[in-house]
Amino acid sequence: MVNSGSERRWSRGADVQPQDLVITMLGIYVHPHDRTVWSGGLVSLLQDFDFSHGAARIALSRLAKRGLLDRIRSGRLAFYALTARSRHLLDEGDRRIFTLGQGPRSAESWTILWQSIPEDRRPERGRLARRLRFLGFGTLQDGTWVSPHQREQEVVQVIEDLGVGQYAAVVLGKPAASLDFRSFVERVWPMDSLSERYRQYVEEFGPFTATDAPELTDRDAFIVRTRLTHAFRSFPSEDPELPDDFMSEPRFRAEAIAIFTDLYHRLMPASDRYFLAVTTPPAIPGDDGAPRGGVVTPS
Repeated sequence: MVNSGSERRWSRGADVQPQDLVITMLGIYVHPHDRTVWSGGLVSLLQDFDFSHGAARIALSRLAKRGLLDRIRSGRLAFYALTARSRHLLDEGDRRIFTLGQGPRSAESWTILWQSIPEDRRPERGRLARRLRFLGFGTLQDGTWVSPHQREQEVVQVIEDLGVGQYAAVVLGKPAASLDFRSFVERVWPMDSLSERYRQYVEEFGPFTATDAPELTDRDAFIVRTRLTHAFRSFPSEDPELPDDFMSEPRFRAEAIAIFTDLYHRLMPASDRYFLAVTTPPAIPGDDGAPRGGVVTPS
């Protein structure tokens, strides 16, 4: 039996928040099929990870308030659907997650962003920071961010999404070859700590790929695949995929990517079965308006 919820700190020592875990589940089980999901099923799935009924309900409500979920009533039941904003963010996340480690091997053009978003727009400033980290940016100092890749299109899209264009500027260029840039890179992106996080990921999930690993139940496959993906989601924010011109790739990255790719696809059938079974709404006598079958596709 997989230890599902007694340790919410998982592989890297960071606390797992229910809202973040819901976003992971939406990306794995909802977004690829454009599903609308019964709210009671999502609450039950969060309880599989040892979150209380109340905490699960609050997480879903807050995601709706953030504009990431639409709440839909159907008869006596409530369902959730993805919004245009959440679909866009999940598309962006998929691009980063499933292409990690495939970046260019030489430094062609770097991207620098400078922002001066005022204090009264603190939420936008925080969202900008999170989006930039997910794109592999590192921070030099407050308000200044750098990426070792050409990210103009992605950054301009983020700035437009947040409506902060009047407070931001983007510059493209290359480091001066006459100076030692490696020491600067090491301060912005400490490779030793990143390598250690990759090592912990391999240590936690590698045993599930062993030839003698026991066969998982549908529930355990769901728990492992969800945890696997949730932990892997953090790497694009931490790994800038630095070109070989400046630093070799972090240790254990290739092993972590191989484990993620293998288990993500191998556990898909069993984990999908469990997700659908739990998110199938109950039959309510006399309530013909309630969708059946757990998930429905919006028209």
